[in-house]
Amino acid sequence: MHTLTIHNLSAQIGVQKILHEVSLTVKSGEIHIIMGQNGSGKSTLATTIMGRQDSTVTGGQATLDGSDLLALAPHQRAHAGLFLGFQYPMALPGVTVSQFMRLALRALCTARGLEFKSTEFNAELQNAVSALGLDQSFTQRGLNDGFSGGEKKRMEVLQLMMLKPHFAILDEIDSGLDIDGLKCIANALNELVRTQKTGVVLITHYPALLKTITPHFVHIMSSGRVVATGGEELARNIAEHGYAQFTTI
Repeated sequence: MHTLTIHNLSAQIGVQKILHEVSLTVKSGEIHIIMGQNGSGKSTLATTIMGRQDSTVTGGQATLDGSDLLALAPHQRAHAGLFLGFQYPMALPGVTVSQFMRLALRALCTARGLEFKSTEFNAELQNAVSALGLDQSFTQRGLNDGFSGGEKKRMEVLQLMMLKPHFAILDEIDSGLDIDGLKCIANALNELVRTQKTGVVLITHYPALLKTITPHFVHIMSSGRVVATGGEELARNIAEHGYAQFTTI
């Protein structure tokens, strides 16, 4: 069992204070959904935990199994078991999906003192591609180069499936997906939680995601703070009444 703990985390970008004493605890096998309006601090929370260069932590802590994440470089946080799925994944023309995943897994194995096994990698990559409803030719395309919005999101989940982190923070993984794509990704995430006990934090604007994924906790952010925590009923409340009820808290 693993635990990701954020305690009273405050941060700013430049001179603008974005996060104000945010606290959140995620354990292995838990699904947390963070919801909120644009500008509420959701994405800044995710990127700050991962080591965003221009985000300055002004207070609080972030730990993984008791170890200080804030003292680590971004790649060290990844090697420790933290994964961030970007809201806007960048393209790397000339680097194929297969090459990228091979390099990423080799680096992870080296950091953890493990042997990289090429045969197992090839089989696992093929299985992951199939599970996400993609053609095998997908692995020979340039990373996110000319990908549709939905393909970029599937690529984020493909990385997650291959790297098997302890915790995954996924920023708007539901954007750009049609109904079939959303179901496919939801199935993949549910399977990772079930089999790998991955702790998942899903950042979204929309409660529709709960039609395919059942969270253990739902958190509402407003003005850089977590202003409410509950279960599915909290997301249903948002679907019916919107966020205005939380903006003055």
